[in-house]
Amino acid sequence: MLPPSPQPTSRRVERTHGADAAIRQTDSDAALARLSAVKKGYLTDSFIGHLVPRSQLQPPRPPLINVGTYVRSYSIDHLVEEWISISKQERKPCQIVSLGAGSDTRFWRIATGPYNDYLQVYAELDFPEVTVKKAMSIRKSKQLSTVLGPPENVSLAQGGMALHSSKYHLLPCDLRMPPSEILPSLLGDILSPSLPTLLLFECVLVYMSPEASSNLIQWFVDYFQSNPVSPDSGVLGAIVYEMFGLQDSFGQVMMNNLRSRNVSLIGALPYPSVQTLPERFTRHNFTMSKALTLREIRENFIPKSELARISALEMLDEVEELNLVLDHYAITWGVELDPTPELSSAAWTQWGMRTARGLPDGLES
Repeated sequence: MLPPSPQPTSRRVERTHGADAAIRQTDSDAALARLSAVKKGYLTDSFIGHLVPRSQLQPPRPPLINVGTYVRSYSIDHLVEEWISISKQERKPCQIVSLGAGSDTRFWRIATGPYNDYLQVYAELDFPEVTVKKAMSIRKSKQLSTVLGPPENVSLAQGGMALHSSKYHLLPCDLRMPPSEILPSLLGDILSPSLPTLLLFECVLVYMSPEASSNLIQWFVDYFQSNPVSPDSGVLGAIVYEMFGLQDSFGQVMMNNLRSRNVSLIGALPYPSVQTLPERFTRHNFTMSKALTLREIRENFIPKSELARISALEMLDEVEELNLVLDHYAITWGVELDPTPELSSAAWTQWGMRTARGLPDGLES
């Protein structure tokens, strides 16, 4: 069979724009799911409603979606808070870079919580179409804009697609582009290579080619290893939330459903099992990397009192389906340390999920 004829350039551009719009729609879906989980009492987030259009009119999502959203949020919140806590122990403020941040409210939740003083920089990167809407929502919402600080310290840039304050930076870009072409100008004046820095990838790398996501991670590794300011490189950590193991029948159903919406999960192909997920970081010489499915986290890492609380919120009939879904989503985290012995690395290598008994993952007796 002959290969298909090349599409005219205009057709290819149109299809690319359509695929990008479909990917951006997944952020809207996630924001609506979080809003639903908040309204139903699973989560506490007083900011999400300001980033969802007509939030008061949005219908609730099914219990399965609410529970899944809760487990996702619990997992990432736990790891982020532990990261900031270790930074506090090391007596260094930390930096967080959220890539493909979408409608995430994490900065506002941290900035109004007990860890605000230990956060030096919070940067969000996403498509320009996403950042311009978020910047507009921030400027229109007193609750969001007040957290950024005095109005004279908040400014728009790049035609309203970027926003800057003393701690928070909203930056437009296409993460699939070569990192060396886009990140130095975006982050070079914002990030200090000598401070502990956490990268957040919430359902973003799965939409990118393996080569593009690998190049993106490697750019940050190189940035923090080449530090002309201080002899000590900053600790680099990363958290990834994504689908994986889509080769089975349930995974194929997930992929077909998303394909019908013009969404391709090309980044999931190299990861057929949860055991393969840490390779995303170990191939970049991270000191430590681990992964857990959301089902494992729900069953072993969330306190029973919390499970009892959320189970009383709604009747969940689709337990088997919930387990299937949670078996195909995972949290992967890793840390890359300076090899010099002067750096206190013990706490960083223990960074991770803690079981319901309070022990780090892998230390259960």
